[in-house]
Amino acid sequence: MTDTRTKLLAAAQQELVEGHGHLEMQGVARRAQVSVGLAYHHFGSKAGLVAAVVENFYNELDAVAFGGARLVSPTWAGREKERIGLYLRFHYAHPFAPLVVGALSRAPEVLEVEAAFTSRQLADGARMLEAARRDGRVPADIDAHLTIALMIGGIRQALHGVLSGPTRPDPATLTDDIWRFIAAALRLEDDDEIQPPVPSP
Repeated sequence: MTDTRTKLLAAAQQELVEGHGHLEMQGVARRAQVSVGLAYHHFGSKAGLVAAVVENFYNELDAVAFGGARLVSPTWAGREKERIGLYLRFHYAHPFAPLVVGALSRAPEVLEVEAAFTSRQLADGARMLEAARRDGRVPADIDAHLTIALMIGGIRQALHGVLSGPTRPDPATLTDDIWRFIAAALRLEDDDEIQPPVPSP
């Protein structure tokens, strides 16, 4: 990513946060100390710039909690709970998160970016659950595609409520609360992995 593009994205994110979801290209260019023509050159339009900021947010999230996540728990269930914790903490710490899951989520240019990211999440999550099912970590009758859709949708709705509310629960407590629902949906035993049956001698 070029320095100019990086500066414009950072400036646009600041403008959106301070403007509660609104920005003007001139304000972004002024903040980035470039010409407004250069801003249009890189992003084509205000909608294109907003979409790029949201896409950058999701790329950062992917690096923290999904494709680039560094999970250290020795168990499968522990790693998935850890992933939820990383996801929540990222949103808690990121100043742009309340807008992405709130006011901006209805903008057409944001919906397209969000749909692409969610589709990847759903596909990757379904593969993860199918592998866990084959390995005996979750019950064989779990519908991977339906279950991951319910998991992702439920976590996102919970996060929206938390980020838009007057107070935020402790992220570790919220992770525990969400994980209890996930563990129940996956019918995990003792909040941990279901082990494959031991073959008869």
